[in-house]
Amino acid sequence: MPQISNLINCPQHLPQLARWHHAEWGYLNPERTFAQRIAEMQADLQQAFVPSTWVCLLNEFPIGSASLIVNDMDSHPELSPWLASVYVHPQYRNQGIGSTLVKHLMVQAKRRGLTDLYLFTPDAEAFYLKLDWVLLSRELYRDEPVSLMKTSL
Repeated sequence: MPQISNLINCPQHLPQLARWHHAEWGYLNPERTFAQRIAEMQADLQQAFVPSTWVCLLNEFPIGSASLIVNDMDSHPELSPWLASVYVHPQYRNQGIGSTLVKHLMVQAKRRGLTDLYLFTPDAEAFYLKLDWVLLSRELYRDEPVSLMKTSL
């Protein structure tokens, strides 16, 4: 049975998560190196809730992750905090793991008094609509069409 843990409790998985995230979304930040991504994720190992990364583990091995960050789109600095880096290893997709991760972070955010979360996605608008997110806009971000979304907790 998969378990969700804060990356603080399993920091040994940070390099693997950084590899996955870099491979999946590196094209949105082509100037960011893998080493920079690891350095940025080090902030997730602090005691703050934002930023933080949550890892879905199966038999102690990571199979997915999701993060809460201060800002994910420099074109919208007025919006915060953001759900980001929702990733499930391809072998484990379409089994509810992504939904479980998103719902877990939404519950954790609400418990900590957050009222709204934002995200952008190039290709998963329908997935988030099923999880009670609403579309704010469709726009170009770094020359890529994306959906900007919000949920109220």
